[in-house]
Formats: sequence, C-alpha cells, structure tokens
Amino acid sequence: MAEHRSMQRAALLDAARSLLSEGGTEALTFPALAERTGLARSSVYEYFRSRAAVVEELCEVDFPVWAAEVAEAMSRADTPEGKVEAYVRQQLALVGDRRHRAVVAISASELDAGAREKIRAAHGALVAMIVEALREMGHGEPRLAAMLLQGVVDAAVRRIELGAAEVPEAITEAAVGMALRGVAGGGR
Repeated sequence: MAEHRSMQRAALLDAARSLLSEGGTEALTFPALAERTGLARSSVYEYFRSRAAVVEELCEVDFPVWAAEVAEAMSRADTPEGKVEAYVRQQLALVGDRRHRAVVAISASELDAGAREKIRAAHGALVAMIVEALREMGHGEPRLAAMLLQGVVDAAVRRIELGAAEVPEAITEAAVGMALRGVAGGGR
C-alpha cells in the first residue's frame, strides 16, 4: 500500500510539472491533475491539500537535483572565475528542463508563507555555493556579490522563459560576460 501511494504521489508531481510547464499557474488545477493521472479529483486531495502544497513538494524534490547539477558543474572548474562561469551557465542550461519551468511558472505571491520560505531557503543555498569563489576573486562583499550575481542569472532566466528576441545562447553569453566583467565588459 505504501509503495502504491508513493507511486501515485510521484505521478501527481510529474503531472504537475507537465501542467505548469505547458500552461503556467492556471493549468495547475486538481481536476487537471486528476485527469492526467487517472485519479478521481477527491483522491488528489488525499495527497495534497492545495496547489501551494504541490509546488512546495516540487521544490523539495527538484531543487536539490538542480543544486547538485550546478555544484557538479562548478566542481569541474579549476579557477574561481571558472566556477562563476559554470554557476551561471549551468543554471541557464537548466531553464529548458521542465522541472525548472514548472517551478518558475508559479508566482511566489500565490504561495502560502511556508512555501515561499522553502523556495527562499532553496535559493539561499544556491547563492551560498558561489560565495567562496567570489571571495577568492577578491570581492570585499562576497555574499552581497553572490546575491547580485543570482539577480543577473534570474533576469537571464526570465528573458529566456519569455522567449525574448535574443536566442538563449546570446542571453547566456551576455549573463556570463556580466558575471565576469560587469556592464563595462559589453558581453562576452
């Protein structure tokens, strides 16, 4: 019975990822989850009490995977600058991953305080990964620099997600250039 519940929960999360990545917040409804998984709508409520609870669990499951992928990319770099570049590139490479698109599709304002705090904590852990590399590069305020760097990454993510006029590769190159050389660098 426990294995069956675990499989159903995983199926619901997978359906939620698909719905969010295909149609955004409006698409994530319990009737749609029920339809995608073949469950009765009332059964969906046995697993999750709200849309926020679904998103909260998606973050708990998916965010550590993304963070591990970013950490792995950074570990292959030999220099602090290489780590910064890997940090930016890997996050932007994950934009196309439907796990990422699903969570990005939810606006933090629609989540309850607990879900927002979990997302904030997960992002804080991601930012913490890059602080040491920025310290090694000589930054006087590496934590502040890490938060600002993440702001550049977040802006590039939004630009890619919006289907901006620039191709994703150009957005990535511009973000890497800003991360390594600031606005005076003029891109890559």
